[in-house]
Amino acid sequence: MFTEIASACAPGDAARPNEDLAIAGPSWAVVIDGATAPAGVDSGCAHDVAWLVARLGGALAARLSADAPTPAPAPLPALLADAIADTVEAHGSGCDLGNPDSPSATVALVRAAGGRLDYLVLGDSPVLLGLAGGGVRVVADDRLERLPGGRPYSLELVRRLRNAPGGFWVAAARPEAATEAVHGSVDLRELRAAGLCTDGVTRLVEWYGWTWDDLAAELETRGPRAAVEAVRALETARGPMRGKLHDDATAMWARLPRA
Repeated sequence: MFTEIASACAPGDAARPNEDLAIAGPSWAVVIDGATAPAGVDSGCAHDVAWLVARLGGALAARLSADAPTPAPAPLPALLADAIADTVEAHGSGCDLGNPDSPSATVALVRAAGGRLDYLVLGDSPVLLGLAGGGVRVVADDRLERLPGGRPYSLELVRRLRNAPGGFWVAAARPEAATEAVHGSVDLRELRAAGLCTDGVTRLVEWYGWTWDDLAAELETRGPRAAVEAVRALETARGPMRGKLHDDATAMWARLPRA
């Protein structure tokens, strides 16, 4: 069980729906980041990205909550695959889920169970493991950063390599994508906390010169809201390295009992 979970979630643009989600229970925490649809692209779906994020988050929360009391909970990739399948079913027959631009999202997930912290990362929303002896270990899925040719990526390249071997994997309409997630577990005695962030917050590290230790310290001492405010201040002062000025930004920090 976590002793405290703090979170902050801020939209990048007040005129658009926030496509991030932070949700947690006593022993688990999830951050989901919906992939904003490019302008003029037909997703083939009757639902928007915010709908997908809410449905997927609800399905994950239901399964994590139901699984929590069991002595041997299901592996996180299996839970995520089932949650994606639930979301696919909720789409209904009016959506073309074979469309390569159908709504998608990244997932970062942690669960304390059986004396261990299980983690899962699908897409570019990392998990930060705060080590009991100090410092942080980062669990990341960097496949989106290693596509052929380097950035800026074309829409066609992303379309071709999303949820494809040799490309990158996200939660969309293929439950088997969950098996491609970066996942594992750590003895709880080795940890003091776990952090989860969307790439709207990790801009602090990837764009603005912070270290992962800096980010973990901010989340631990001043809290997730301060981390979001820090990235907003830097975006305004220095501008983005690429893309939109402000992205949806979400962070969580879940404290663990100390021996």
